[in-house]
Amino acid sequence: QVQLVESGGDSVQAGGSLRLSCAASGYLGSACMAWFRQAPGKEREGVASILGDSFKYYGGSVKGRFTISRDNAKNTMYLQMDSLKPEDTAMYYCAADVRTNSCDSWRNRSKYNVWGQGTQVAVSS
Repeated sequence: QVQLVESGGDSVQAGGSLRLSCAASGYLGSACMAWFRQAPGKEREGVASILGDSFKYYGGSVKGRFTISRDNAKNTMYLQMDSLKPEDTAMYYCAADVRTNSCDSWRNRSKYNVWGQGTQVAVSS
């Protein structure tokens, strides 16, 4: 079973940048991978997803500020977060769907069968 480990979370001021990484213990090929986040008292929400290394999808609140990418040679996915806002404060999780080769319904949490443990991002005003 593939395992995912996130890193890169930190505390930053509004307007700053962070890059999160999600390292997989095995090759995920063209599996759909995604970043989710969960703020205290809120449901886990989809931030962005990527299929292969070309098809990318973003949630409306992060479009234009966040960039998802992956390096299959390193079995690693990234989330570059720029122009951070206090409302981006959350625990960020990476996830993978190793059963299909589709990112259809990428915001649906039940689609993903592998999850990381999360990395905390805190943005202060």
